[in-house]
Amino acid sequence: MLARLQTAVSLIYPPRCITCGDLVETDFGLCGTCWRETEFLGGVMCDSCGVPLTPGGGGESHHCDTCMQVPPPWVQGRSALMYEGTGRKLVLSFKHGDRQEIAGSAGLWMANMMRRNVPEDTLVVPVPLHWSRLLKRRYNQSALLARSVARRLGLDWCPDALMRRKKTASLEGLNREARFAMLENAIQPHPKRGAKLKDKPVLLIDDVMTSGATLEACTNTCLAAGSGPVRILTLARVGKDA
Repeated sequence: MLARLQTAVSLIYPPRCITCGDLVETDFGLCGTCWRETEFLGGVMCDSCGVPLTPGGGGESHHCDTCMQVPPPWVQGRSALMYEGTGRKLVLSFKHGDRQEIAGSAGLWMANMMRRNVPEDTLVVPVPLHWSRLLKRRYNQSALLARSVARRLGLDWCPDALMRRKKTASLEGLNREARFAMLENAIQPHPKRGAKLKDKPVLLIDDVMTSGATLEACTNTCLAAGSGPVRILTLARVGKDA
C-alpha cells in the first residue's frame, strides 16, 4: 500500500532538480546539467580551510600559504562545494529563498567531506543567528545543515549551544580586518545549553566560508568554553582570490 501511494505521489509530483526544476530520478537531487555546473570540492586541498590546492609535494597534510602564515584556531576545515555558479545559486536559494528542503542533499554532501575524520563523541554545532534575524528569516540555515550532517554522521548536535549576543551588520563587502573587528565579542555560549560544549570535540557548521571571521569567532568561543578540538564544515566556500 505504501509503495502504491509513493508511486501515485511521484506521478502527480515528479522529482525535480533542486536548482533548475527539471525532472530528475530522485527527490532533492540535481539534474545532469546542474551537477556538471556545480564545482564540488575534492582532491588536494588545504587541511585547515579546505581551499583547493595545486597537486604536488609529499606527505598527507597540505596547507595553503594563508593558513601556514596565520594558522586558524580549528584543527581541520572542509567545504562541499565552491561558492560560484550553481553552488552560489543553491546557497542563496537555501538562505534567502526559503528552500529549506535543500538541507537534506547539502547535509549529505557535507557529511561525505568529513566522514571518518571526526571522533564519535563530537558535538555538531551551528553558527548562530541573532534572534532578530532569526525572527525575520524564521529559520537558521546553519542549524538545518547541522541537523542534517549530524544525522548522516550519527553524531549528537545542539542547535543553540552558541548564541550571537549582539546584532552585527552584514559582513558582505567588508574586508578581512573589518569582518574580524565587527565580530569581536559577538558570540558566546548559550547560558543554558553552552555547558554541553565542555570537554567535547566540536564540528562547527555554516553555510558559506568567506574570510573565516565568523567561524573563528565561534571556534574561539567553543575553546574558551572548554571544548576541543574544533573542526569546521561549510556547504560552500569562496575562493581565496575572490
